[in-house]
Amino acid sequence: MERERDPATIELLKNLRDKLLSENISVARVAAYNLSWLQEDGLTLLKEALFGDYPKTAKKAAAYGLRNMKGRMKKMAVEVLRQGRESADQVTREACAKSLYLMEHKPKRKKKKPAPPTPKARRKIKDVPPKNAKQKRRFNNRPFNR
Repeated sequence: MERERDPATIELLKNLRDKLLSENISVARVAAYNLSWLQEDGLTLLKEALFGDYPKTAKKAAAYGLRNMKGRMKKMAVEVLRQGRESADQVTREACAKSLYLMEHKPKRKKKKPAPPTPKARRKIKDVPPKNAKQKRRFNNRPFNR
């Protein structure tokens, strides 16, 4: 059942597809991540990039996007990665195998080391001027009127 898409959605999908097929891996990965949020449309484009005759960067980025699928699409993405693991293309096989491995063995986040405690700087005690200090100074500094 194909649903109707508005022109803005079609334009967005075209732009993301072009970026996914980029030679720059960073651009391709960002596009793949954005496609992972687009449910069926994203899955379709990522699957096309993974199994199609595209550069190595596009295949790796597509595997990254499938790995980042959330919600109800996650099971379908895992199934696509399993299919890709048995692909004839070596790059597709390796990218899918790595993504499946990373999904099963999520790397633990590195804990941020606490900063060593620094001695607090002690404030110097200063003389506090009296409330009317400005007035007293003003009169004391003025020469005598004669």
